[in-house]
Amino acid sequence: MKKHSKRGGGKEFQGPGLWETVKEFLLGVRRPFDCIQVEVTSRCPGRCTYCPHTAMREKWRSRDMTLDTFTRLWPVMRRAGRVHLQGWGEPLLNPALFDMAALARKAGCAVSTTTCGLHMNRDLALKIVESGMDIVAFSLAGTDAATNASRQGVEFERVCDAISVLDAVRKERTGVHLEVHIAYLMLASNVNAVRGLPALMKRLGAHAAVISTLDLITEPGLDGEAFSPQESEKLARASAILAETGAAAGRAGLGFHYKLPNSEASGTRCRENITRSFVVSADGFVSPCVYVNLPAEGADSGRRAFGNVREQSP
Repeated sequence: MKKHSKRGGGKEFQGPGLWETVKEFLLGVRRPFDCIQVEVTSRCPGRCTYCPHTAMREKWRSRDMTLDTFTRLWPVMRRAGRVHLQGWGEPLLNPALFDMAALARKAGCAVSTTTCGLHMNRDLALKIVESGMDIVAFSLAGTDAATNASRQGVEFERVCDAISVLDAVRKERTGVHLEVHIAYLMLASNVNAVRGLPALMKRLGAHAAVISTLDLITEPGLDGEAFSPQESEKLARASAILAETGAAAGRAGLGFHYKLPNSEASGTRCRENITRSFVVSADGFVSPCVYVNLPAEGADSGRRAFGNVREQSP
């Protein structure tokens, strides 16, 4: 990272020119970074049993990223294909979210976010559609109220209503650019629930589901909810269910994406795309992924950060 130089007014925020646009979209020239994940806030109303926000609630640092901090990402946003506005919190709580989305769009980036859905209403849905975001994902860990119970404080039907509201506004405004996704956490004790995803997606108007597994163990006993590369039988069962469900989703014209830990991996392989992406925390620190920069007191010993965008130019 380079030290900040004095900013030069409006020229700093000049969007891509014609030649750059031609190179990227017609000639297929890729920007160096696939994605910048930006933690716009670490505040969250949820109390999900598997989340560090719950396990470390007494030491959690709740904070919003300021718009000034976000603008310092401009040089690197000009070199990224996507900006994903989400970290260890609920992005829609940050009042500057849509200003951030607009600036990222001006930099030529696709913009997306992931939400718990609790704050969704028609006015907010309209802002999202008009913002130019191309993906909004809603977090779930089950396909009905019982199997989604680990997401405490986030009622299943409330999330379903939120998805339906956004999809309805999207259709009313002919927002063909926007896809509604489900960001689904598959817990090991709850594998069979994933079978209900295609029907749920069809009912709510979701275009795709992205399935992840538990990577960060924050409480004793949660290790059984994860999938380790050594658990070949456990992985094989989950893989079979996911393949079957993915086929059903495909027949319904729905996207269905998943990646389980590799049972043949050495244990040193990372599933995150750390060579072409990075994360910026709400206080401006740059890290390879969200797992090595938790916003909690006592977590600093495990922090891996390259610097801070408020002090150095990325």
